[in-house]
Amino acid sequence: MAETLMFWISSLIWEVATRKTPCEVSEASDVVVTMLPSSAHVCMHFLSSDLEKPFMLDAPVSGGVIAAEAGTLTFMVGGSEEVFAAAKPLFFSMGKGAIYCGGAGNGSAAKICNNLALAVSMLGVSEALALGQSLGVAASTLSKIFNCSSARCWSSDSYNPVPGVMEGVPSSRDYNGGFASKLMAKDLNLAAESAKQTGCKHPLTSQAQKIYTELCNEGHEGKDFSCVFRHYYTGMDEHVDQ
Repeated sequence: MAETLMFWISSLIWEVATRKTPCEVSEASDVVVTMLPSSAHVCMHFLSSDLEKPFMLDAPVSGGVIAAEAGTLTFMVGGSEEVFAAAKPLFFSMGKGAIYCGGAGNGSAAKICNNLALAVSMLGVSEALALGQSLGVAASTLSKIFNCSSARCWSSDSYNPVPGVMEGVPSSRDYNGGFASKLMAKDLNLAAESAKQTGCKHPLTSQAQKIYTELCNEGHEGKDFSCVFRHYYTGMDEHVDQ
């Protein structure tokens, strides 16, 4: 008999029935949502011979902790289009968008490409802001310029890496929380491996991979990936005199 766990959330009690194995969970559920760190973990849980063949969608998310807390995640979904249509209400109960990317695996492929672009943009913004500081231009001033010009991007206007420029982001709390550098390094490794397999040129992927690997090896693997501004480019906090 399943145990009952009681969660106090926003002064409400939620009763959650638990099961001992993934197989028991699937037998008692219409839909199973997992958030697993790697393909190996997915295969271990979903390719069991004890399980009937399920309908499966790969649906990684974008938006980070901030979007998860706000319920504004975007899902990148791969698999059967018919199953995607049936699952849409579930996605929109947790986020603001669900984009169909094609067959099985395409959601994960889209996520890899998205995070590659994110890493490169964060490096570009961090490098430009650090250069600006070295030339005597405040990071807050440069950020205002970026955000109303052609350099505008999420890394600048929504997730600024300079401590003191923006509230409510990891850089404002010593790079704690957010998306860990070790996870970005993992995604860049996946991007590099995918590029090698397809024969796609990837010089920026290789450079970003090298930088984030170095960042992790220096002990910053648990910090948000925007810490590259401080710990790689040695940029200064906004309140520090220029």
